[in-house]
Amino acid sequence: MRITAIKSHVLQYDLDEELGYSQQYYAKRTAHLVEVETDEGITGWGECFGGGAVAFANKTIVERVIAPLVVGMDPRDREVIWHKVYNLLRDHGQKGMPIQALSGVDIALWDIAGKACDCPVYQLMGGAFRERIPVYGYGMMLQRKNDLARRFAEESVKIRDAGFGAMKMKIGLGPKADIELVEAVRDAIGDDTGLMVDANHAYTTREAVSLGRALEKLDVAWFEEPVAPEDRQGYRDLCEALDLNIAGGEAEFTRWGFRDLVGGRCVDILQPEVCGLGGITEYLKVLALAQAHFVPVVNHVWGSAVAVGTNLHLLAALPDFPGGAHPVQPMLEYDTTPNRFREELLQEPLRISEQVKASGGSVALPTKAGLGVDPDPDFIRHFEVN
Repeated sequence: MRITAIKSHVLQYDLDEELGYSQQYYAKRTAHLVEVETDEGITGWGECFGGGAVAFANKTIVERVIAPLVVGMDPRDREVIWHKVYNLLRDHGQKGMPIQALSGVDIALWDIAGKACDCPVYQLMGGAFRERIPVYGYGMMLQRKNDLARRFAEESVKIRDAGFGAMKMKIGLGPKADIELVEAVRDAIGDDTGLMVDANHAYTTREAVSLGRALEKLDVAWFEEPVAPEDRQGYRDLCEALDLNIAGGEAEFTRWGFRDLVGGRCVDILQPEVCGLGGITEYLKVLALAQAHFVPVVNHVWGSAVAVGTNLHLLAALPDFPGGAHPVQPMLEYDTTPNRFREELLQEPLRISEQVKASGGSVALPTKAGLGVDPDPDFIRHFEVN
């Protein structure tokens, strides 16, 4: 089997309402898909992390830098392909967009491997440790609205009533404003629903310590990306100063980037982003690092149904940690904000929301060969932009 072509598809449409996080607001929804074709008629799909203008930069890297290096190779040689691309790009990008671009290609190669073996990808990774995967709802993104606390409270109740047993909200407006937002959500959902907050590295360590102490009183389960990803010492200081879990890792790349983050005990919960850190091939190495240091993993998930479907396989194959008769199960992060690329992209939708509502908070494992995330060609043609 040989790779005959690699295509990059950037999809985009205008949102009805602007959404944001601590660093920016955006009015367009973007997804970047990678399609790898073979001479045996098997096609694989992957996704690259990064929206907006980043997606267009990554498209160029996929098609004009990576594709010429790997077309003609056997798609089953995933390690060989990964190291060939990384070694030739090492002088130009050990982190960031080149690795995001490589991630989408690598994920598509795993999809091809599963289809070639006629089995789900999690079986290629060693099998499933669970029959169902718990899901937490991600929503409550920042908006330039005067009544944001009321909006967050109302949205949080909708997420809870949709069947999610836990949820995550954005913060990053300043400690005082953040506390008011979290208080509004906690009052709305009550004490029995799990709550996490994501600051998208908005704070200094000193600010984050003070804010974290207030979040502890509101029974927040984890404080995500409180400081800049480069601030390793800040992360370590927060882990030592606070009782609530410090989470991070979505902005890190490759085993070498995660080596110091994990080895330095900089986070209580590691959040690898498979569509950005180097794909499934590299994710497995990062997972091994985390397990060797007894750091729990809750994958970061952001993007289209391709990213969601990919993470279903990763979470299915994630061992119970640390193991026992009643282990804590890994959760799937699921974006509940409006996203046509999540709900309408696939020929056979994942129906995550429907499953969560029917089951009370979990989803079944995929059963199709590969990743089971084949997009609708007509949908791609309609939303693709150059």
